[in-house]
Amino acid sequence: MAPTPTEDVTRVLHEVSAGDRDAFARLMPLVYDELRRLAARYLRRERAGHTLQPTALVNEAYLRLIDQTRVNWQNRAHFFSISAEIMRRILVDYARSHNAEKRGGNVEKLPIEEAISLSDEMDVDLIALDDALADLAKLDPLQSRVVELKFFGGLTLEETAEVLSLSRSTVEREWLTAKAWLYVQLSNTAGSDA
Repeated sequence: MAPTPTEDVTRVLHEVSAGDRDAFARLMPLVYDELRRLAARYLRRERAGHTLQPTALVNEAYLRLIDQTRVNWQNRAHFFSISAEIMRRILVDYARSHNAEKRGGNVEKLPIEEAISLSDEMDVDLIALDDALADLAKLDPLQSRVVELKFFGGLTLEETAEVLSLSRSTVEREWLTAKAWLYVQLSNTAGSDA
């Protein structure tokens, strides 16, 4: 029986963790399409006229991923959670460097509930969301990580539970609580900037 693509990714990640220098080159063809879909999903949420393209975002993330020498890769879900975090950081850094106006500029600010169910043509204030996630991480690091994996990483509840070594019900509870907290924070931010 041939290994599944998930098993292939996990096997190659274990080879990377074991110090195989060539393993990342074997990994990229296995994960590229999914990384590109993740990047495209991120960029659909960006403002109109955003100059960063999905391929450039994947390439930048890949360069940062291969610099991760101290990561003990667990599996495919772990890899994509780290990839999502790196892409989020790239986009937030990009937004901060290209945004001379006060927090958010011309980006429409949305509560997390609306942001999570965005249509393709709407923008998310990644800076405000990143700031709110940083505040949440100080209060509850687990909830912040769940939001990062679910919202930014696009992982399912089951995959998030696997990455965090928690039960699905715990992840679901933390997800719902975090969304409610972020909704209040982002609503307050949007109201105070109006």
